[in-house]
Amino acid sequence: MNTTAITPFQIHIPDDDVRDLRQRLQNARFPEPLPGDDWSTGVPIAALRQLVSSWHAFDWPDYESRLNEVPQFTTTIDGQVIHFVHVRSKSPDATPLLLTHGWPGSFLEFLGLIGALTNPDDPSDAFDVVIPSLPGFGFSTPLGSPGWPTRRIAEAWVELMDRLGYDRFAVQGGDIGAAVAPEVGRVAPERVIGVHVNGTLGFVPEVDAETAASLTELEQDRLRRIGQFMQNEFGYIALQSTRPGLVGAMLADSPVAQLAWILDKFRAWTWPLEAEPEDVVGSEFLLANASLYWFTASAGSAAFVGYAQDGGWGEVPANSGVPTAVICFAHDIGIRRFVEDSHTIVRWTDVPDRGGHFAPLEEPETLIDDLRAFLRPLR
Repeated sequence: MNTTAITPFQIHIPDDDVRDLRQRLQNARFPEPLPGDDWSTGVPIAALRQLVSSWHAFDWPDYESRLNEVPQFTTTIDGQVIHFVHVRSKSPDATPLLLTHGWPGSFLEFLGLIGALTNPDDPSDAFDVVIPSLPGFGFSTPLGSPGWPTRRIAEAWVELMDRLGYDRFAVQGGDIGAAVAPEVGRVAPERVIGVHVNGTLGFVPEVDAETAASLTELEQDRLRRIGQFMQNEFGYIALQSTRPGLVGAMLADSPVAQLAWILDKFRAWTWPLEAEPEDVVGSEFLLANASLYWFTASAGSAAFVGYAQDGGWGEVPANSGVPTAVICFAHDIGIRRFVEDSHTIVRWTDVPDRGGHFAPLEEPETLIDDLRAFLRPLR
């Protein structure tokens, strides 16, 4: 059996599964709203009812048909089925680019970038694009084995690029992808021409008063928001890192719960905070992304791979020497001075007045421009 085979993949969600989803949404049971019914206690019931109604009307078969126009494949790496998108540029000198998503996102985040990346106005900016689904996410399921820390994912990505015939390539990612991308550079530093991330290269450690006082106003704001996150938003990490099976069991049985679980983070992590998430990233993406998690019943395995892996927390990683770039939008919390020892940072871009955690969806043009500017001298 050829375990390195790459197989073309087409999405086909059975009609019965689509009907079952719509029936569950139609029969959804909602609680009485909490006092105030606002985002401070979770997803407001009024907002949830409205989006559930939109999901009930969402035409998944039409979306699936359009999605299948994008070249998709699967291959088995280290015993795990890996789903990925692979689009080659018409330019013969295109640079291979590996894009890695995070949670609660999916490979769908990057689909809107493919045209600009593969077919730019200047052919010298062209990329061949590879977008894998993380193990345990979407169609990279079911999860075949435990033990998927960032290192193992990075090794799988290097193997994937081997199978596609790419010797030298660039990597980009956000959220979990912002941890995976630098690790790919550590696994294969001689092959990765550059690492680009949006967001942060790691949580900032606790700092003493003298260090805090030396920070710029922007850095102090980011440090303050890190503290707020640890105080007010850490609950989802605590649950997914300790009880991913519980999360999976609950969310696999209730599409409303699945929608609310990820909608809460799209509201908290998009910018500006007061905007409704569907107004920032679009209702089609939100509903398609929720549908992907629902149809693949992957909430538990995504939580397991994304948050319940042993080791690495708080450790200072080795510097791969690979040129690295970071772009931080308004929601982001990256502070350069705390990550320079473990990364060879050659470009750092702050965009303090716009953009959130989901840069490919919120600020695609700015993200692409920064990526191109970073990689031009490295190609």
